[in-house]
Amino acid sequence: MNYILKSIPDRTVKPRTSGFTMAMDKGLSLREVEDFIEVSGDFIDIVKFGWATSYVTKRLKEKIELYRSAGIPVYFGGTLFEAFLVRDQLDDYRRLLDTYELTFAEVSDGSITLDHEKKCEYIRMLAKQVTVLSEVGSKDAAKIIPPYKWIEQMQKELDAGAWKVIGEAREGGTVGLFRDSGEVRQGLVEEILTKIPEDRIIWEAPQKEQQVWFIKLLGANVNLGNIAPNEFISLETLRLGLRGDTFDHFLNLGV
Repeated sequence: MNYILKSIPDRTVKPRTSGFTMAMDKGLSLREVEDFIEVSGDFIDIVKFGWATSYVTKRLKEKIELYRSAGIPVYFGGTLFEAFLVRDQLDDYRRLLDTYELTFAEVSDGSITLDHEKKCEYIRMLAKQVTVLSEVGSKDAAKIIPPYKWIEQMQKELDAGAWKVIGEAREGGTVGLFRDSGEVRQGLVEEILTKIPEDRIIWEAPQKEQQVWFIKLLGANVNLGNIAPNEFISLETLRLGLRGDTFDHFLNLGV
């Protein structure tokens, strides 16, 4: 940091498994990636190429290499996995991961109907090839999954070999963990945390108010995802209590 301030919460450092921040790249140019890394590289743990944007992204290999050269892994959004799966192209998807030398993959069923045992089979299969992130929750705002089902699915997916599970919110933060207004489904989150260790969960939280809520609940080193590239510095100041929304939260921790 550029100078010393007292009572700043300790932040984990890379490579980390808590305080993890996942970026949502929805189509950055190579120049924008370079700028993103220059400004926020210390805070970027992994980058997701949102949904199936990798299908239409120009100079994809060069883009992946930019992130890789900065020590930042990337992965394709779960919707791309679903797009291959629903077209009976799972083997093609696995070859795609090897072609681009990816070490992470996301398994999800937010846009398709998939038997959960079958989803766990795919997790077990891909976990032999890459590190798997599995996403729980639906992209359909009308589909409300009860808390016990979230817990059951998260646990089974972790048991199947997922490194971490992702709580679904989409890039807008208006489904899954959140109501269509963006408000956190507080009871759902609190119930999940009674059974699933917090360091095994990445909470998709694209909106500032959502990030603030999770930081106040779980501290500076909560795992957060679907963060826009231009929001990384802002999020880091929230984590450190250096923005009005969390300004008083860490002052009396004696750190």
